[in-house]
Amino acid sequence: MERKYLQREQIVLHPEERDGRHCIRIDYAGSRRIAELLAGDSNVQTDSTGSAHVDAEGFSLPDFYDRYSPHAYIDYSRVYVRHPKPKREYTLPEGYLELLERKRYSPSTIKTYRAYFSDFMEYHKDRNIDRLKVADINKYILYLVNEKKISVSQQNMRINAIKFYYEQVKGGQRQYYGGITRAKEYKSLPEVLSRNEVARILACLSNRKHRCMISLIYSAGLRRSELLNLTPKDIISERMLVRIMGKGRKCRYSLLSEKLLKDLREYFKEYRPQKWLFEGEYPGDQYSASALVKVLKEAAIRAGIKHRVHVHMLRHSFATHLLEQGTDLRTIQELLGHNDIKTTSIYLHVTSAHKSSIPNPLDSLDDS
Repeated sequence: MERKYLQREQIVLHPEERDGRHCIRIDYAGSRRIAELLAGDSNVQTDSTGSAHVDAEGFSLPDFYDRYSPHAYIDYSRVYVRHPKPKREYTLPEGYLELLERKRYSPSTIKTYRAYFSDFMEYHKDRNIDRLKVADINKYILYLVNEKKISVSQQNMRINAIKFYYEQVKGGQRQYYGGITRAKEYKSLPEVLSRNEVARILACLSNRKHRCMISLIYSAGLRRSELLNLTPKDIISERMLVRIMGKGRKCRYSLLSEKLLKDLREYFKEYRPQKWLFEGEYPGDQYSASALVKVLKEAAIRAGIKHRVHVHMLRHSFATHLLEQGTDLRTIQELLGHNDIKTTSIYLHVTSAHKSSIPNPLDSLDDS
């Protein structure tokens, strides 16, 4: 018997002006239970329209959340002020960042190289890095693996950041790194959501912006960075396509859902993004990657999904579900932007379409 998932009541917070004062409007969709709770809050003024308000001055979002989150889902995306973390200052060798930019490395790669090479310099702060030997660098990598427990992919990325300096910036020979052993990454099968799980997650996203973001990742097979880098012009409704600037600044096109297009048009009317398709708290600011992760995680919890759900699972699910409905592998490769069809073929190991028709040997034991 199919399990039924109960929809929690919801409170949506909006900033607004009231009689010349800054207030927070509290919408609770006429819920009697929430209305009773709000009526008992001395700081909240309620009315008969299914909403209430509180003075913005002195309003504490953590306190409000602690009080009401056990009773309802709190949508605070319109009032949440994110305080930026202090940025660490990196003192890198002259020409390092300039050459990365001149070679058109992606912003995310530049950020990663910058952080990793800064760590490398910090570790060797009492030495001249131009006089380090391969053994010294290998010792540093071994320290990261054994002491810092870095992943295989991070190990290789850190090596790349170091190689870039000695080979590209300093013009050294590639054999300079002949002694560094590259770790082979264990490739597990992609984690995939079922169609039912995707539908339940989307049903729990009442915020239109959040629903559009998650829907677009799933329906076009996007990476997280690809979604955040979209502009309104990348939604090509005339051809029902999404234009994507992928890894290595390679442009590709993927599918645009008709159902999603209707939601996107309503979203655009409501939010009026200026630069990016999905913007943060302030106009022109790109939406936060960490906030996107949180949106999906909270929706999955509300949908009753017990296992871990992450953003890239939506891209994996897009490919797997296309394969299960009969889309050929070459087309899926183009939609995902894979250079090698071998990368795409991994989804053949995930799809259950052909496996469901295979007779189980246990069922035929009585016939022998």
